[in-house]
Amino acid sequence: MTAVTAGRHRGVGARLFASPSVRLVGNRLLMAIPITLGVSILTFWVLNLIPGNAAQQLLGADATPEQIRAMELQLGLDKPAPLRYLDWLGGAVTGDLGRSLVSGQSVAGQLGERLAVTGELVAMAFVVSLVLAVPVALLAAYRPNRLFDRLSMFVSVTGLSVANYVLALVLVLVFAVRFAVFPAIGFVPLSESVGGNLHSLVLPSAAIGIPMFCLYTRFLRGDLVDQMQGQDYVVTAQAKGVGPWRVLLRHAFRNSSFGLITVVGLNLSTLIGATVIIEQIFALPGLGQLMLQAINTRDMAVVQACVVVFAVVAVLANLLTDLLYAVLDPRIRYGSR
Repeated sequence: MTAVTAGRHRGVGARLFASPSVRLVGNRLLMAIPITLGVSILTFWVLNLIPGNAAQQLLGADATPEQIRAMELQLGLDKPAPLRYLDWLGGAVTGDLGRSLVSGQSVAGQLGERLAVTGELVAMAFVVSLVLAVPVALLAAYRPNRLFDRLSMFVSVTGLSVANYVLALVLVLVFAVRFAVFPAIGFVPLSESVGGNLHSLVLPSAAIGIPMFCLYTRFLRGDLVDQMQGQDYVVTAQAKGVGPWRVLLRHAFRNSSFGLITVVGLNLSTLIGATVIIEQIFALPGLGQLMLQAINTRDMAVVQACVVVFAVVAVLANLLTDLLYAVLDPRIRYGSR
C-alpha cells in the first residue's frame, strides 16, 4: 500500500508540474530574476552619475573636504562602485537590504512601514476605477452615440488630458479648501480608525484613480462597440433571439475583457509610479514619498530598494495578467511558448 500511495503522489506531482499554468508561473518567476537584477544595476549606475553623495548632503555646503572624506569612510562610500553594488547584492539575496545612509535605520524596516500605505492607496484607486469603469462602459456601449455615451466619452477624454499632480491640486482646492469635505494632507492608520483611514485616502486615491477610470472606460467602451457591431457570433446570437443585454454581458464583454486585462496589467506600473508625486502632495508616509526623500538626500540604499520593489510589483502584475488569460480562456496553452 505504501508503494501504491507513493506512486499516486508522484503521479499527482507530475501532473501538477505538467500543468500549463504552473509552467507559466515558473517561467515568469525565472524571467523575473534577470529583470530585477538588470533594474538594480541600472538604478545603481544612474545614482552614481548624480553629482554629490550622501556624505556631502549630510554635512552641508560648508563642510571641508577632510570632513567629507571622513564621512565617506564612515558610510563606506570610499569603496569602488562595483564593490559597493556587490556588497548590496549579497545582502539583498539574504533579505538584508542594508541601512539608510542618512537615518541609519534598517531599509527593510522602512519599506515594511511605508509599503502598507502605498499598497492601500494603490488598491483603493485601482478597485474604485475598475468598478466604476466597467458599468459605465457597458451602459455607453449598450446605446452608442446616445447622450450617456457622448457624456462618458467627454468625461474620459477630459480626465485623460489632465496630469495626476494637476488633478490632485484641483481636488485639494475644491474638496479640502473650498468645501472642507476631505483633509488636504495627512494619513490616519487603519489600526486607529477605519473611517478616518478611508477619509484620508479619498483625495489621493481619486487623483490616481480618475485618469485610470477614464482610460478603462474609453478602451472598454470602444472594444464593446466593435464587438457588438462587427462580430459574427453577436449576429448569430441576435438571430437566435438572445436579448441585447445578454449578448453584451455574456458574449461581447467576455471577449473584450482580454483587452481590458492587458491594459490594466500594463497600467499597474504607471499606477504605482504615480504614488511618488501624489504621496508627496498629500504628505502620505508611503513608499513613493520615501523614495523621493531618499533621492534628495542621495540615500542610495533606500532608493535602490524602492526601485527593486517597484520592479518586482510590475513583474508580478504581468504574471497575474497572464494567469487571468488562462482562467478566462482555458484553450490558451502557455506551455507551448
